[in-house]
Amino acid sequence: MPDIFYILLRRLRTPIISLILIYAVSILGFVLIPGQDNDGNVWHTSFFHAFYFVSYTASTIGFGEIPYTFTDAQRMWTLVVIYLTVIGWLYSIGALLAVLQDPAFKRLRAEYAFGRSVRSLRTPFYLVCGYGDTGSILVKALADVGVKSVVVDCDENRINELELSDYLRRPLGLVGDAGVPAVLQMAGITSPYCKGVIALTDVDKTNLMVALTAHLLNPDLRVLARAESPEAAANILSFGKNEVINPFETFAGRLAMALHSPGMYTLYTWMTGIPHEPLHEPLFPEYGHWVLCGYGRFGKALQHYLEHAGIDMHIIEPDPAAQNAPPGTIKGSGTDASTLRQAGVEKAAGVIAGSSDDANNLSILMTVRELNPDIFMVARQNRQENGIIFEKAGFQLIMKRGDVIAHKIFALLRTPLISDFLTTARTQDNAWANGLISRILGVSTDEVPYLWEIRITRGRTPALYKSCLKHAVSLFDLMRDPRERDEQLPVIPLLLKRDGETNLLPDGQQILEVSDRLLMCAAYPVHREMEWATQNENVLHYLLTGEEVSGGGLWKTLLQNY
Repeated sequence: MPDIFYILLRRLRTPIISLILIYAVSILGFVLIPGQDNDGNVWHTSFFHAFYFVSYTASTIGFGEIPYTFTDAQRMWTLVVIYLTVIGWLYSIGALLAVLQDPAFKRLRAEYAFGRSVRSLRTPFYLVCGYGDTGSILVKALADVGVKSVVVDCDENRINELELSDYLRRPLGLVGDAGVPAVLQMAGITSPYCKGVIALTDVDKTNLMVALTAHLLNPDLRVLARAESPEAAANILSFGKNEVINPFETFAGRLAMALHSPGMYTLYTWMTGIPHEPLHEPLFPEYGHWVLCGYGRFGKALQHYLEHAGIDMHIIEPDPAAQNAPPGTIKGSGTDASTLRQAGVEKAAGVIAGSSDDANNLSILMTVRELNPDIFMVARQNRQENGIIFEKAGFQLIMKRGDVIAHKIFALLRTPLISDFLTTARTQDNAWANGLISRILGVSTDEVPYLWEIRITRGRTPALYKSCLKHAVSLFDLMRDPRERDEQLPVIPLLLKRDGETNLLPDGQQILEVSDRLLMCAAYPVHREMEWATQNENVLHYLLTGEEVSGGGLWKTLLQNY
């Protein structure tokens, strides 16, 4: 990036030269034009006095004639200097204001300030490329848990919206093309504090370029990229340790899960929720005949997963040949009742309006509701601003592409243990998931549960680390209430990971060891109390023995107000 001061001086070169020439000629004139002192003797103004007089004359202050009263010739020259310098200053100030208001220079100033802010960061941050529906949800979720974000987006309106946001950890924003390596370098992709890069633009090619830039400039950086086509996903996965999120594949897989294991679907939804999000009600879609309207990328993913789950379906597509739709596809948009009747919607168990047009999707489902009020309806919402009417329509399930990607990425960023838990949980049956859901309802509020990791290390949990080295500490001890150790905190240990092996829902009698990693689930205030117990030796000693050591009364009083 060029130096902003060099650019400013270059753009003001002509006004500055003009001012210098005006001052030089004015001063020289006062030095050369002779004057008379009080005794009538001829004298010449010194360069210093000339510069002093021109300075206050040009600034319109006007102290007076120095050191003696001017002659007519000197006063004539003073008139020339007054008008000349005023015009020079008006021209220079006008040129300066024009430069400062120039869009190119304003962008350069913004880039300069942005680059300086990024270089001054001394806390971990994520580089988010794209601040659309997905990016805005993800940046807010990261800010709520105290993680900084640096955002790059080509839309100036989005960056202005970001700067006006009131987040706990205010993100940094830059208007720029994330597909340009120099922009990513300015955004801190090579910074040692950059924890990862998240490519969320609407263009798969740009996301691929972001992944390539990260791989070449900072090979150890974690990259999570959005890709909506199999080709783009394969390209991004072909190098490095990149992770790809396809919203259509993800949603289709979750819908198939809701069909054969509604409890597991609910568990997945809660575990990948963002902070302060309300708990979603369980879904109970039924097996049977389904109707799919739209056979684009979303429709293809749905057909693959639902047919694999044993769902029989009819497809409605406006242009079956162009979309390479399977035989038996009904040609039409699905907005008319005759096409829906032909697809058997009146006796169907479910219908999916999956086109890329929100108006068509709403029209399809409104028509379906007239034909079969009890049918399970799934709507695809393409634009975030249409959320009000989609929510008002009361569909059982709404596919919001931004939400799907943001929730999955946020779950991956919070702690890898969430992925380990969900992978291990998939081996359990629906009854097990329903039992865990009941337990979670007992420890959480009306918001999604708070998940966090406890890693027993010297730096993160010094008190717990020291206790584990000296004597046996059980998981049950750690879950005691610091206010009253005979009571247990409303918390659920979801996973214990030790030496690469995972233990799902570990028992309270489990003895903890150094380097253990625990995934805990509770309401947010409980998280703070457990975190204090792992770091404060007095608190932990009380939990283990029931004895209050020096300072115990003080910390217990403080804890009651914490």
